[in-house]
Amino acid sequence: MNLRQKVISDEKYITLETTPPKLPTFNGVLDKIEKTEAYKFVDGFSTTDSPLSQMKYNSIIAAFKLQQKFNLPAIATMSMRDRNKIALQSDLLGANDLDVVNILALTGDPAKMSDQPNSKSVLEGNSNLLLQIIRGFNNGIDYGGREFKIKPKNITAFAVSNSYAKNFASIEKKIFNKVKNCATAIITQPVYDIDIAKQLLDIKRSIRREFSDERSDFQIVLGFFPITNLKTAQFLSSHVPGIYVPDSWIESLIKAHNISRDEEYKVGFELSKNLFQDLLKLHPKIHIMTANKFEIVKKLF
Repeated sequence: MNLRQKVISDEKYITLETTPPKLPTFNGVLDKIEKTEAYKFVDGFSTTDSPLSQMKYNSIIAAFKLQQKFNLPAIATMSMRDRNKIALQSDLLGANDLDVVNILALTGDPAKMSDQPNSKSVLEGNSNLLLQIIRGFNNGIDYGGREFKIKPKNITAFAVSNSYAKNFASIEKKIFNKVKNCATAIITQPVYDIDIAKQLLDIKRSIRREFSDERSDFQIVLGFFPITNLKTAQFLSSHVPGIYVPDSWIESLIKAHNISRDEEYKVGFELSKNLFQDLLKLHPKIHIMTANKFEIVKKLF
């Protein structure tokens, strides 16, 4: 069963995010995944593409190395920030040859955040443009409408969404447009409230009714990032749009923080693990993000 079949099925589907380093090798990440045995608990991986516009090791090559090492599929993120239509299609062709055929389409963080001086965004379009390009590839044509002499292997397209908004209609509209452009699955920002997860699943059901072809099989994958300290909870709550951290979590972490760091970690991880187990029961399609702290994965199950 390939990754697309797994994500749209009724079976449990768990992926693990990896962030390539600012190094000329990805081996340290591979070694850490192997040492922590995180690969034993997931169905696949993802690789980020220079998040926060900080220059990192290439996401496509990282995905290829993950697949070679663990014999599990990997989703390579491709950011619109750094590529025009020529580069996007060139990278897709190279990825296709390496059997990296799961692509996460992302607009990307602003270049002004970069660690590289005077960097500029390319941004010929947002992530919907990449989804359109992938749709063309899957029909054997490039973005210019020219037919490939050898049809590329089928690409499974992923996209992202906020997990919270005061008006969930805005989230539904954005997800609809990505599904319209043939995103197989939408990975959400981290979810910290079971009722919000239920609202996202209501959106999924509503959008599915709008399509009568394979797009009606699209899936929501709930983002999950364990919170183990007050600082992270407050940052996500106050500074990251599209994420909601319940007041009860912050209050519990404040009390624990005032006792000790160990108590803070214990309370945060317990809240996170309990939520993870509840999400598994509700909708076992989860994308785990750990900021490369892969030792956490085993503890969640």
